[in-house]
Amino acid sequence: MSGLEDLYQELILDHSKRPHGKGLLGEDPDASGVDAHVAESHQRNPICGDEITLRARVSDDGDRIAEVSWDGSGCSISQASASMLTELVVGRTRAEAGELIDGFREALRSRGAVGLDEDVYGDAAALTGVSRYVARVKCAMLAWVALEDALRRA
Repeated sequence: MSGLEDLYQELILDHSKRPHGKGLLGEDPDASGVDAHVAESHQRNPICGDEITLRARVSDDGDRIAEVSWDGSGCSISQASASMLTELVVGRTRAEAGELIDGFREALRSRGAVGLDEDVYGDAAALTGVSRYVARVKCAMLAWVALEDALRRA
């Protein structure tokens, strides 16, 4: 394994051991008094049994992602991906999140032909290598599909 692959593997393991955003937020508006809308999505990977419930809170105007939280169980890839997603999308608009989801999906379906730009995807760029393992793509996509679904519902 190259030094970069080692670093990416450590990053994935770190996010799976110390996940960001884990623990579902409540349905009430946040303590600042900002009125917001909350939507939830539960996704399951029937192949390996990974599961995630993701809850997204959007701003009152419905355009900006105010908070994302999740709970679930599964492999280190699915757990790390949820953690990385949470860090990446909070504060972004729905359109920005949609573009990130589309780009992530394209890269993971590319079997290694398309990489994820670290400047755009931050830690989630470490998941680029997953695209070479077809059976693991769904693990990495689980939280992203859940966010896409939750935003549709919000």
